[in-house]
Amino acid sequence: MPAVQLCLCHHEAMTDRLSATDAAFLYAENASTPQHVGGVVLLEPEPGAFDYQQFVDLISARLSLVPRYRQRVRLVPGRLARPVWVDDEDFDLMYHVRRSALPKPGTSAQLEDLIARLISRPLDRNRPLWELYVIEGLENGRVALVNKTHHAMVDRIGAVDVAAAILDLSKRPRSLPEQPWIPMPAPSDVDLVVDAIADISSRPLDLLDVARLAAADVGSTVAKAARFSAEVVEALRRTIKPAPRSVLNVTISGQRRFATFRVGLADVKAIRSEHSASVNDVILAVITAALRTWLLSRGEAVTATTTLRALVPMSVRAAASVEGGSDQGSSPVVSYVVDLPVAEPNPVMRLHQVSFAMAAHSESGRQVGADSLLALGRFAPPTLHGLGAKVAGGLSGRLYNVLITNVPGPQVPLYAAGSQVVAMYPVAPLTNGQALAVACTSYHGSVFFGLTADGIAIPDIEEFAEHIGDAVEELLPHHAEGPAEVDTPPLRRPARRKPGTRQSKRGPAVPRRPGGREPGEYR
Repeated sequence: MPAVQLCLCHHEAMTDRLSATDAAFLYAENASTPQHVGGVVLLEPEPGAFDYQQFVDLISARLSLVPRYRQRVRLVPGRLARPVWVDDEDFDLMYHVRRSALPKPGTSAQLEDLIARLISRPLDRNRPLWELYVIEGLENGRVALVNKTHHAMVDRIGAVDVAAAILDLSKRPRSLPEQPWIPMPAPSDVDLVVDAIADISSRPLDLLDVARLAAADVGSTVAKAARFSAEVVEALRRTIKPAPRSVLNVTISGQRRFATFRVGLADVKAIRSEHSASVNDVILAVITAALRTWLLSRGEAVTATTTLRALVPMSVRAAASVEGGSDQGSSPVVSYVVDLPVAEPNPVMRLHQVSFAMAAHSESGRQVGADSLLALGRFAPPTLHGLGAKVAGGLSGRLYNVLITNVPGPQVPLYAAGSQVVAMYPVAPLTNGQALAVACTSYHGSVFFGLTADGIAIPDIEEFAEHIGDAVEELLPHHAEGPAEVDTPPLRRPARRKPGTRQSKRGPAVPRRPGGREPGEYR
């Protein structure tokens, strides 16, 4: 008589336990710090060509590329072990894909207000941890896709979110073999407990993780996971001193504000060539200038010694991975803590100071380029932004003032259900004590900035977005011909514009500056 094999929950075919880091973020989530990343994709369908049902069918067909998106988190009774992923036997695609619309013609300002409300709400723990909103009624017939994905879903560099899975390189969607989905039966509570005991018996150190997670001690758990990453250790070594005190570090609320801005990649490259810097250096210098102007416009003191510390998680190319091997031991995201010289009034000197601070990373040659991301066989930036934000969430808020992520994207047009993607703005989450997060990505000749802010601490995030345009303008070759003559720029608080009057990513309506570019437009 053949031996009967006992198939518990921890059997390879049944279990998929969350990592210690993912479980920590799950437990630490609360109403004021929802732990999801996301993005905004703007589509420009041909007049009358957008078919919502066709779009839903496309998502349904592509779910086989993201199997995690039909699984939910199941807690172990008594929290004896970390939660597990189980198939959602009641999976309802229409719950996750939601149709919405703005009153025509919906302006970019109205869209940003709606996005802010959407990203303020935590995801439902009883369902797969993602949502995708299809928003119609925008100006020029455009359609916006707003996706939210929990940190726990972003567990590796090869991961991809559902918004990326529906993108194609041509108007005609690529065909995939049909893969019927049959959910695995959910384990019982007894199975989960027996499985947890078996895991603890084989790995007694997990018991310490369980105790930490039960107390939602994110810092100690993430620190344990980070000990194996030399890059994270180096980042911590450089940040023994706490970050400077700043209006950016406050107790945050559950309200969010969101703003976007677009810059021409050609302008960024022109600045890079003029000053022998990297694209990432230019992006950081632009954000530094925007922070400086924003602080001054609020009446904050900016002295000769004022700095703001940025945590800059960056994607890197693992050598073994490039050569076709594996590199399981190294992190695909490294963290650099950079003191931003907001006190420097000269834009060129400011850029040189940022370049010097980032020199060690810039010279390592390990940045992931857009061609490398495309070589992954899928569109990777949302995943990389999520990994960067995950690193940020694991570090104490005392170590930095602002999170800045920058991920290169493909420079070829992408399509979703036959509609061309004309813009994509990443959405970075806020961690406890952090009132501002800046995420940017490049796509098809432009750099797109997504700014997430606490709605109470920074209600004027739209003004910060406009300062990004001014910062680019002053660094362009025809504007950077000599040193600044004054220690501080004129104090200026931009007038709040009426909805629909902002330019660049927001659409035309602002009169041109005399003899200059339109505000916010860099092409």
